[in-house]
Amino acid sequence: MKLLPLHYPFTFLFIVFLVLYQMNPAFRYFCKKTFYKLCIFTLSALVIIISLPRGRNTENAKFLHRSLLLLKYIFGLKIVVKGKEILKTKKPFVLVVNHQTSLDIMVMTEILQDHCVAIAKKEILYMGTFGPACWLSGYIFIDRKKREESIATLTEVAHSLYKGNFSVLIFPEGTRNHGGSMLPFKYGAFHLAVKAQVPIIPAVISSYSSFYSHKERRFTTGKLIIQILPEVETLGLGPDDVHKLTEQVRDSMLTTYHEISGLVNGASH
Repeated sequence: MKLLPLHYPFTFLFIVFLVLYQMNPAFRYFCKKTFYKLCIFTLSALVIIISLPRGRNTENAKFLHRSLLLLKYIFGLKIVVKGKEILKTKKPFVLVVNHQTSLDIMVMTEILQDHCVAIAKKEILYMGTFGPACWLSGYIFIDRKKREESIATLTEVAHSLYKGNFSVLIFPEGTRNHGGSMLPFKYGAFHLAVKAQVPIIPAVISSYSSFYSHKERRFTTGKLIIQILPEVETLGLGPDDVHKLTEQVRDSMLTTYHEISGLVNGASH
């Protein structure tokens, strides 16, 4: 009996899917973004299972970071890290990173140390299995609508940093930026570093524009650079120095962003 696709709905639908995936860039983009989220939720579920016996503990962060690191192989992303030796310090620090898209979840695991956790907005706690996996890994969540509560949380984090228990990652822009530059930095990360008297380590991720664009509905394989800049000491600084410190760090990160983005975009043409 001759097998015709129309006689077999699943076969027919699969062929339609393959044709659309190959011929329609927007359809391919949405498929890859959906698969990306599915991968995150699946890997996070495994991290939850592994972490539950230990409970909420920064020791679980290494399982989360290493599992999410697999995503770069799945999506064909080559990440070159420059200055990674700077992160090998035994001292606690505040790691500040520019924020572009949800792909940062995959990319930042390339540089996160085992005892480095992110400070994130509270909404992430409710992102499927990813939120609970982050919570079990010791990630710190802040409700940006409750300023006094946020300040109290950061003060508590500063005391823990001062004791040398762990390091933290913060996106100082506060939200994603698709504009090909950097938004103004919020002061929270810098107040935290000054209060804890720990150094700031800036990390700059090059533009994703050579392989990813939400506006153009484009998501392909590609390459990016992460440049770790020398640590910025805060010892002896006080609250009055925070504004100048913030602008100093942003200026150096913005200059580096344009430099490394030029290298990546030039190589892609």
